Amino acid sequence: MEMITKMVLERPVVIYSKSACCMSHTIKTLLCDFGANPAVYELDEVSRGREIEQALLRLGCSPAVPAVFIGGELVGGANEVMSLHLNGSLIPMLKRAGALWV
Repeated sequence: MEMITKMVLERPVVIYSKSACCMSHTIKTLLCDFGANPAVYELDEVSRGREIEQALLRLGCSPAVPAVFIGGELVGGANEVMSLHLNGSLIPMLKRAGALWV
């Protein structure tokens, strides 16, 4: 879990994903379309991806991907991110984290 903590503090928005996951693709597209430029870690392509996936599950991410961190805090998966978007909270959260300038 220490590895995840370090990784999520390196950028305002971090997404743990799998390359073939359609929900991960949707969340990456949404955040990129806003201009958030997230750090994306494809767990099926990075070294220690399985270890990271297990740590995400221990953090309460179920399923493990997509797992979205904004401002170093776990936001959750696709459902949580879409709920924030639909209720108008996502863009202000991204701005507070320094991921958006506008």
